[in-house]
Amino acid sequence: MLRIPPALYHRRFRLLWFGLLISVAGTQMQVWALFWHIRTLTDQPIALGGVGLARILPVIIFSLIGGAIADTLNRRNIMLLTQMSLALLALALGWLTLQGQINLAWIYTITALQAMASAFDLPARQALVPNLVPARDLPNAFSLNSIAFQSGAIIGPALSGLMIANFNQASVYLINAGTYLAVIVALVMMGSVQQETHLNGETAAVTRRPLVSLKAIKEGVHFIIHQPVIMSTMVIDFFATFFSSANTLMPIVAVDVLKVGAVEYGWLSAGQAIGAVTAALVLSQVSRIRRQGRLFLISVVVFGFATIFFGLANNFWLAMLALVLIGAADSVSTVIRNTIRQLQTPDYIRGRMTSINQVFFTGGPQLGEVEAGTVAQFFGAPFAIVSGGIGCIVAVGLIVRRWPQLKSFDGSEPAEQITQAS
Repeated sequence: MLRIPPALYHRRFRLLWFGLLISVAGTQMQVWALFWHIRTLTDQPIALGGVGLARILPVIIFSLIGGAIADTLNRRNIMLLTQMSLALLALALGWLTLQGQINLAWIYTITALQAMASAFDLPARQALVPNLVPARDLPNAFSLNSIAFQSGAIIGPALSGLMIANFNQASVYLINAGTYLAVIVALVMMGSVQQETHLNGETAAVTRRPLVSLKAIKEGVHFIIHQPVIMSTMVIDFFATFFSSANTLMPIVAVDVLKVGAVEYGWLSAGQAIGAVTAALVLSQVSRIRRQGRLFLISVVVFGFATIFFGLANNFWLAMLALVLIGAADSVSTVIRNTIRQLQTPDYIRGRMTSINQVFFTGGPQLGEVEAGTVAQFFGAPFAIVSGGIGCIVAVGLIVRRWPQLKSFDGSEPAEQITQAS
C-alpha cells in the first residue's frame, strides 16, 4: 500500500515540490520543442550539437561563482531572481518565433543565457533542499525531486509534440514562461529559510556572510578533491552522460530512422522519463537504501547497455522500451548520487559542492550532445548512439579501478570516515 512520502509532511518542501512539478513540465516542453525546431531549420546533425555547446560554456564559466553565491547569499532569494530571468527568456523565445525572426543564432543565444541563469539556480535549489527537511528525510526528498523532474519530463515532451502538431512552435515557449510562476509563488509562500555558514571555523547563521571570493571557491574544490566517494560519482556522472547523451539526435532518429511524426517524437522524448518516474516511485517507498555504491554502479552499467539497445532499435516500440530502461537506470543513479553528495557535505559548503557537481553533470550531457552530433554527422545517428553506450560501460570500469572505495560504500558511513580514507 502506498504511503505519503515523509518529505511531503514538511510544508516548505511541499510548496517547492509542487512548484517544480509544474515548472519542470514547461521546461521539458521547451527543451524537446527546441530540438524539433532546429531540425525544421536545418537537417545537419551538427546544428543540434550546437545546443550542447551553447549550454556548457556558461556552466563552465559561471557554475563555481554560482555555488559560492549560494553559500553566501540567501538561496531562496537567488532562486526568485533566476526563476524570473528564465521566464523572461522563454517569453523572448516565444515572441521571436511568433514574429518570424527566429534563427539558429537567436536560439543559441537565448539557450546560453538560460544556461547562465541555471548555473546560479541549480546550486541554490539543491542546497536549499537540506534546509527544508531533516537529514533523515533527505533521501526521500531527492526521490520526490526525481519524481517531479521525471513526471514533468513525461508530460512536457508529450504536450510539446501535441502543441507543435495542433498549434505552433511559439505556443510551447509561451506556456513554459507561464509555468515558472509556480516556483516563484511557492518561494514567496514559504517565507524566509535559514541556512548556515562557516565564519572563522565556526558554524553561524546566515545573517552575516563573507563576500564571494576566490578563496571560497578554492575551499569548495579542495573539499571535493578530498572526498573520494563524492568525486568518483561526479566523474562517472560526467563520462556516462558524455558518451550516452543522444537526446539531441532524437529528431533524427524519429524522422530518418523510425519514420514517425511530431506526436510520436513527443512520446519518444518522454520515454526516458516514463522509466525514470517509475523507478523513482519505487525508491520513494524505500525508507533506507543500502549498498548505495554498488547499486549506483549497476544502474550506470544498465544505462550504458540500454543506450546500445536504443541505438540498434529499428522500430518505434523497441526504441520506446530502450528509452524506458535508460530512464529507470538514470533515475536510480540520480537519487543515490544526490543523496551521497548532500549527506556527506556540510551545509555551509553545499552550494559550492553542487556548483562543482553542476560542471560534471551538465558538462557531460552538453559536451556529449556536441560529440554525438559530430559523430552522427560523419557516421550516422545509430553509430553515434551505440558507440556512446559502449564508451559509458568502459568508463565505469576505469573509474572504479581508480576509486575502489565507491564499490563498498553503504550509505551509513559518516563524512569523517570518508575523509580519512582519502
